[in-house]
Amino acid sequence: MNVAVLGYGTVGSGVVEVLTENQDSIDVKAGKEIRVKYILDLRDFPGDPHEDKIVHDFKVILEDDSVKVVVETMGGVHPAYEFVKDCLQRGKSVCTSNKELVAVHGAELLSIAREKRVNFLFEASVGGGIPIIRPLNQSLTADKILEISGILNGTTNYILTKMTEEGLDFDTVLKDAQEKGYAERNPEADVEGYDACRKIAILTSLAHGKQVDYEDIYTEGITKITDIDIKYAKAMGTSIKIFGMSRVTEDGVIAMVAPFMIDKAHPLFPVNDVFNGIFVKGNMLGDAMFYGRGAGKLPTASAVVADVVDAAKHEGTTIMTIWSQEKLKLAPIDGAKFRRFVRVRDGFNIAGKFGNVTVLEPQAEGEKAFITRPVSEADYKKTAEETDGILSMIRLDFKGQ
Repeated sequence: MNVAVLGYGTVGSGVVEVLTENQDSIDVKAGKEIRVKYILDLRDFPGDPHEDKIVHDFKVILEDDSVKVVVETMGGVHPAYEFVKDCLQRGKSVCTSNKELVAVHGAELLSIAREKRVNFLFEASVGGGIPIIRPLNQSLTADKILEISGILNGTTNYILTKMTEEGLDFDTVLKDAQEKGYAERNPEADVEGYDACRKIAILTSLAHGKQVDYEDIYTEGITKITDIDIKYAKAMGTSIKIFGMSRVTEDGVIAMVAPFMIDKAHPLFPVNDVFNGIFVKGNMLGDAMFYGRGAGKLPTASAVVADVVDAAKHEGTTIMTIWSQEKLKLAPIDGAKFRRFVRVRDGFNIAGKFGNVTVLEPQAEGEKAFITRPVSEADYKKTAEETDGILSMIRLDFKGQ
C-alpha cells in the first residue's frame, strides 16, 4: 500500500521515521507492505535519505491511483482542507494530526469518507500519542459520556508545573518554555487556551455525535495566574491546572476551557510537566484516565501511523464514526455552579458579597483569600462587575469533597 505524506515538518518527518524504523512490525500488523511513495513540501531536502520522494505539486499525489492513504501533517485549515477533501473524493483514505482542520471540518470530511467508502482518521489531533479518539469512538460506545476533563496542552501544563515547583512568575516561566522549545515564539494559542479549546470541541463532538463549534466554547487562558495564586494552592495542598472540560448538566452539555484548582483526589492531580491527561466519566464505566505525552515528534507520529495501519486494515470499508454535521446546542455556562478560590484586597466586604465562605491563611500582604460555596457563573460575574477589590478567581474541581 502506497502512502503519501503532506508536509515534511516535525510531525511529517516523524511519520516517515516511524514507518521506516518499525517497517517490519507495521507490515505484519497492517497485513500488507506499507511504503511511503511521495512527500509533499515546498522545500527541497538535499542529503535527506528520502529526498527522492519529495514532490512540490499536490496533483502528483492526487492523480496517482496507487496512493491509497494520504497523511496530512501540514497544519492550519487552508490549503489542508482543500487537499484532504480532494483526496477523500478521489477515494484515498486520509490520516491527520491537524486539530484545527478536524475541529472545523471533521463532520463534513467524515461524511465524504463514508460516501466514498474510505476513512478519515484523526487520532493524533487530540492528545498526541495518547489513545483517546479511538476509545471514544469504539471502546466506550456502550456508555453515555457524562464528563470529559482534559489537560490538553503540554505547554501550559509545563508552565504551571514550573510555577508551582520553583515559585516563579508566569513571564519568567514562559520565557524558559520558549527557550526549551515547548512554547512558540507567539504562544497565544497555548497560553490563551485556544489550542485546548479546539481539542475539547473535537472530544465533545465525538462524545455526543454532533458538531460542536469551538467558537461557542467559553475559553480562558493562564495569563492571569500569578505566583501568589500558586502559593495559596500549595498551602492548601491543591494544584492549578488548565482544563478543557465538557460536562452533562441538568440544562444540557456545557463546555469550557479555564484554569481549575484541583485536590489530590482528582485523577489529573499528578499530571505534570509537558504530559497530558484526559479524564472520562461514563454512566456505566464510571471514571477512566488516559495519560501520556500529548505532543512531540514521535509520540504524535506514532498515533498517525496507527491510523495508517487502521486504514490499511479497513481498505474498502469505512470505520463507523458517529459525528453528524447537525450542531450540538451547548447550554450557556451562566448556570454552571462552581466553588471558587477568590483573592480580594483588605477591606473587601466578603460576607456581604459572597455570604458564608471558608477564609484561608493569607499568603501575601494587603489581601485576603477564601473559598466560596457553589456560585453560578452568572452570579459571580454580576458580583465581580458590581464591586472593586477582587484580585483573582479560580474555579474549584475537587473530587475528594
